[in-house]
Amino acid sequence: MAAPSVTLNNGEKIPVLGLGTWQGLDDPGVVEQAVKDAIDAGYRHFDCAMKYGNEDVIGKAIREKISEGVVKREDLYIVTKLWNDKHKKEDVIETCKKSLENFGFDYIDLYLIHWPISVEEATGDLFSGKFVDIPLEETWEGMEECHRLGYTKSIGLSNFNSVQIDRILKVAKVKPVVNQVECHPNLNQKKLRDFCAARGIVITSYSPLGAPRRSWFKPGDPLVVIDEPEIVAIGKKYGKSPAQVVLRYLIDIGTVPIPKSSSKKRIQENINLFDFKLTPEEVATIDKFDIGVRVTPVEEFTGHPEYPFRIEF
Repeated sequence: MAAPSVTLNNGEKIPVLGLGTWQGLDDPGVVEQAVKDAIDAGYRHFDCAMKYGNEDVIGKAIREKISEGVVKREDLYIVTKLWNDKHKKEDVIETCKKSLENFGFDYIDLYLIHWPISVEEATGDLFSGKFVDIPLEETWEGMEECHRLGYTKSIGLSNFNSVQIDRILKVAKVKPVVNQVECHPNLNQKKLRDFCAARGIVITSYSPLGAPRRSWFKPGDPLVVIDEPEIVAIGKKYGKSPAQVVLRYLIDIGTVPIPKSSSKKRIQENINLFDFKLTPEEVATIDKFDIGVRVTPVEEFTGHPEYPFRIEF
């Protein structure tokens, strides 16, 4: 069963559930099979990024499914992202073209600025590289040019706070349709969700079930706990797993979760969400788990005391 869609502020539609593909570089064969399994299970939304290093593998998997007649390109919603060392206007355009080449597509559905920071050269993982001052407004001009050229149907943001979003909105000729941020029961982003909703911007929720494999985790670090007794009890009521309850919660509060999995069984389970809906009381119960715990501790792994943003409201 395919996920239903929501309409973005430009009239395009985005499926309310997607497959996250981060860490696919670890084993290209695994992410390729995961994408194929997801298409077979009904997924039509795939969240990618040039930094993940697997656009080519994902494109190959999708093209094979298209050639088999399982799906059409126009049925799919493909998202990719611009990395931090490509924020100059001219680099934005060339990098988007490179992503299209990697995928083997004529267009992508949504192009995001991955992080609101710029570095001179990304030499390693995550936020490596010397910080440079390239205004977000210049980067957005490049994003708008990608849209004008038809490389992408929509453009948007990722990991932007309210101040940064307002900076973009003040200059935007093409409005951002999405802001992708970490969001789960322990960090439900209510203030930012409300801020974005008032401006017609949809929140995509990454790490919706936590991310215990992330390399920077240390013993004792907080994890997103999805098997709280109250969540388990809600799941028993509907015959659903705690993970399914949490994903349904994120949809019911108006976000678009993008869980990652390489397990065929889990991929199928994660999209089996559309035969039930939480009551307002159940949503309120899960709201109580919001304690501001984040699985992406940005400040810790940058090692930079003047890190130029915080992913807060």
